[in-house]
Parts: sequence; C-alpha cells; structure tokens
Amino acid sequence: MLLARRHEKLHQGGLWEFPGGKVESGEEVFSALNRELEEELAIKPVTAHPLIRIPYHYPDRKVLLDVWRVTGFRGEPQGAEGQPVAWVAKAKLGDYEFPAANRPLIVAAQLPSCYLITPEPGAKDEWPDFCYQLQHSLASGVRLVQLRATTLCHADYLELAHEVLACCQQYGARLLLNADAQLLDQCDADGIHLNSHRLMAARQRPVAEEKLLAASCHTLEELQQAERLGVDFAMLSPVKPTASHPGIKGMGWQQFRSLSEQISFPLYALGGMTQDDLSDAWQQGAQGIAAIRALWGGAEEIDKGEH
Repeated sequence: MLLARRHEKLHQGGLWEFPGGKVESGEEVFSALNRELEEELAIKPVTAHPLIRIPYHYPDRKVLLDVWRVTGFRGEPQGAEGQPVAWVAKAKLGDYEFPAANRPLIVAAQLPSCYLITPEPGAKDEWPDFCYQLQHSLASGVRLVQLRATTLCHADYLELAHEVLACCQQYGARLLLNADAQLLDQCDADGIHLNSHRLMAARQRPVAEEKLLAASCHTLEELQQAERLGVDFAMLSPVKPTASHPGIKGMGWQQFRSLSEQISFPLYALGGMTQDDLSDAWQQGAQGIAAIRALWGGAEEIDKGEH
C-alpha cells in the first residue's frame, strides 16, 4: 500500500494517510481520484474500484471518505507536492499513525474480497473430506474463513477448529470461529464471528482489539449494534434469494447500499453470491462477497491480485 505523510500545516498534519483529496462540486468521484493522484503522486489510475465509504465526525468537522482500490496505474509514484511517501506491506499498516477516521479503511485494506463460510462438517468420519475441500478452497485463493458448525458439541467444535486453523495457517489465511468468544482461550484463531443472537446479546466487544470481530446482520438495528460493539466487519444478508432459504426474498442491491451508507465498517454481501457478483458488490459499497457453495472446494479460482 502506498502511504503519504500529511504536511504539518494541514488538518491532522504529520499523520500518515492514503493519498487523495476533496471532490469538487459537480465532479465525479473517479474523475476526482484521477485528478488528485496526478496532482499528489504524478500517476494516472488505469484500473480501480470502490472499496469503502466512511462517514466520520471530528470535533470540528464531518467528512465522508470515499475510498477506492487502485490496482493499475501509469507513471512512477512520487511525492509530487513535496510530501514523504512510502510503500508499506498491508500487515505493517498498524505501525503507522493515521487520522482516527482511517481505522475502518485500514481494516478494509487488509481484508480480502471473498469470505468463505464453511458448510456443516458432518460427523467425524466426514472431517477428512471436509478438510480436503477446505484445502482446495485455500489453494484457489481464499484467505478469510469462518468455521460454522452449528451441529457440533463444544468439544467436537474445538477439535475441528484446531484442524481447520492448521490448514488456514498453511496458506496464510485468517480463521474466525462462529462460536462463543471464550473459545479463543483454547484455540488461537484470528477472531470471532458473532451470529445475530450473540450480536444482539453482547454488551461490549467480546474479544481483544488485536483479534478480528465480525457479525451477521440483517437489519439496520443489527448493524447499529455491531457498530456499538466495534466490529471490524460484518456480513449483510440476504442480498438475493438463496437455495438454502427458499421463499425468502432478498433485499436487493439498492437496499444493501442504503444500509451500508449508514455505518462505517466493511460489509460483505451474503445471499446468492458468486464471484460474478463481485463487481456489483464493490459498486454498491461492499468489501466483497461472502458465500458457502460458490467458494467451497475451490469452486472458483479467487483473484489472488485482490489479496
């Protein structure tokens, strides 16, 4: 990721930021992106897509950060306005001091475009095949996994979690447990995913800041509760009808976007999603897609360039 340090005389001066600037009245966002990056870095974006929109209130002003991921450009980036710039590995972003409004952006920059939810693993004699299919998913590019196993008892879930964690670590993927947060004391996964029941019952963030916290949301009320808890990201569903929930109508992209604009953390679109929906998901304010079938067992080759 390319960072730039703000001039001391500016608001939030001396802090690091992702380069950009203000959209002028009547200007399209992508046009503003082109103009600002040419002015600040002497480059011209070629390929880019929306990443996240973050509304934020400082004590003296309110801002909306409309963030795009630039995946291709012409030119050699430089501090064209005399500002220091630095290429920084995603895992090292936490070593730099950013404006407070950038925290959700830093999370979004480190998250992949696809979030795999595992299918039910079945009985123990089915676990070898389950792990085999998981490895295929990881080999295809999946780098964020939620272990969802509602039919397992606590002891069996913990045993399987250790096996799944080992698989994920082999591929550099992060694992979230769809379970009680206390399970992290027994399995050092990367975080916890709260189902809607655990989400609404929680009174404070149940995991340490260095662990990821995610949640399943279906309504504005649940999204607002997730924001109060300080989740790092959430899934919002259902966007489209799904085979697993016949008869339930999806909210559609218009409603998804409307809800996403009212919160300031990354959202994955869930419900009838495939990789063909990624472009629509990005355009409607999503981090990407979450899915079971479409990402399981290497069903589709994940674009590793997005990670």
